[in-house]
Amino acid sequence: MFSLIRLPRIFTVHQVPKAFQEDSIISGYRHPRSSATDCILSLFQLTNETLNIWTHFLPTWYFLWKLLTVVLTHNVRHDAFIWPLLVFLASCCVYPFTSSCAHTFSTMSARARHVCFFFDYAALSFYSLASAITYSAYVVPDVWVGSAFHQYYVAVAVLNTAICTGLACYSRLGLPFLQYNHGFVKRFSECQSPKLGKILRVAAFAYPYLFDNIPLFYRIFVCAGEGCTDNETNSLHYCHTALAFLTVVLFITHLPERLAPGCFDYFGHSHQLFHICGIIGTHFQMEAVQLDMNVRRQWLLAHAPPITFSNTFGAALLSVALSLIIISVFSKALFLTTSRKNESKRTMKTCPPKLSSSSRSRKELLLPHQN
Repeated sequence: MFSLIRLPRIFTVHQVPKAFQEDSIISGYRHPRSSATDCILSLFQLTNETLNIWTHFLPTWYFLWKLLTVVLTHNVRHDAFIWPLLVFLASCCVYPFTSSCAHTFSTMSARARHVCFFFDYAALSFYSLASAITYSAYVVPDVWVGSAFHQYYVAVAVLNTAICTGLACYSRLGLPFLQYNHGFVKRFSECQSPKLGKILRVAAFAYPYLFDNIPLFYRIFVCAGEGCTDNETNSLHYCHTALAFLTVVLFITHLPERLAPGCFDYFGHSHQLFHICGIIGTHFQMEAVQLDMNVRRQWLLAHAPPITFSNTFGAALLSVALSLIIISVFSKALFLTTSRKNESKRTMKTCPPKLSSSSRSRKELLLPHQN
């Protein structure tokens, strides 16, 4: 049966528009105007995105299983102490699934690529907020419980998700309607300022991560003596923190493919390793949060502010709503025109590909792919 399926053609870096090119990745590119069917079929062929997709799609089901286990083994309707864990596990399902979808369908068009990763950034900001919610409920050191910082911590984290999503979206094209409109990039874009876009994107996620982890960093790196919550959970927190640092290094440096362009196109390039380290780190974070929840439950119920709908599910829903509004604003300018033909011309004008003498003509490459 598989022999009857014609898999989409694979291209080299010089055969695709610059907007679709990845640093130091030479081959394994999909057609820049792939159909939805082609995108799904590409899951079962080797491209430079295949492992990016599967390294997040498969863990989604692992975290979903963890979420269902908690729901089925606890009285979640009446036990509010479990609610922060439910929000966190939901975010652990959402962010890898959204990422896998973004990598799958990002080659349907230039506009689709932007929108796909807008949603990817929003999912990561939701995961960041969920981490803050669980840290506020279970991880904050004893000495900070009930402090002014603790009381406003989740509220600030919600604001940070809006900043994170907005800045990450801005890093791709700039301000909608002012710096780009009708799909035409007027000034700032990844094509024209890739380093600036990368710096802004790193800052967009580094800032909320550093803020969210203030209680944890104080607990495991600074605090000493009574009230520092030095228990068996800290070793898991160390593992999660180390892996989080490693993901940042991989994202920034593009190692190892930068050392040997073309050698890691399909296996072992930085984004694959970034996904793997991120998922393993999330696993350690989940284990640490659950252990803290169980070990500290009685003390926190007696001394910590009450866990309510507003500082758990309410904060999460507000964060999602803000992110969707931001995505709609950034996406609206991209969809003011609906002609796919005009879009392909604008993409080529903004980010023209470099074609080798042996490759097909530019006109042929940008025609809709036919199976």
